Amino acid sequence: MTSAENPSIDVEDDGVGYRRPPRTSRFTKGKSGNPAGRPRGRHRQAPYEGALGQMVTICEGGTERRVTAAEAFLLQLAKRGIEGDGAAARASLAVIEQARDRRSEYGTIREVLLMAGGSITPALEQLRMAKILDPYGKTERMALEPWLVQAALARLPQPLGPADQRTVLNATRTPHKVRWPEWWSEGQ
Repeated sequence: MTSAENPSIDVEDDGVGYRRPPRTSRFTKGKSGNPAGRPRGRHRQAPYEGALGQMVTICEGGTERRVTAAEAFLLQLAKRGIEGDGAAARASLAVIEQARDRRSEYGTIREVLLMAGGSITPALEQLRMAKILDPYGKTERMALEPWLVQAALARLPQPLGPADQRTVLNATRTPHKVRWPEWWSEGQ
């Protein structure tokens, strides 16, 4: 029986067979054949946060220090701007203006007060400022990360006494990784 004898048979389905599915079950335009597949553009975006968040060692004036890759990039950009690169100077000035706008928008934070009851321990661990030494003990003893100790010591207006230095040394998780200030006398 042909399509001329029976009009209910679709003329376009005559070509159904190997590698020729019926027209009704073919992929339609604009609709994905794999709707649960990989999202579009997932691999097109560069992993900026991961790359710029890494710590790198830079050498300034003969002394080495560790900074984030983003900070090292901005320092290099400012250096090139000072040396006469006009594009680098414009870019670094734009970054400085953005930082000033952000600072004036939020103001400067002087203190952080813990108003509600509870512990600050989880926050310190989430911010990777300290590490819990014995999470299963009655009291959670914490040790400060070396970068935090180093940054805090750099901001002190005056040197610490020997007793305070021992306290800081005992509270530091890995004291051998801290670059102690020149005035430091305890356990270098």
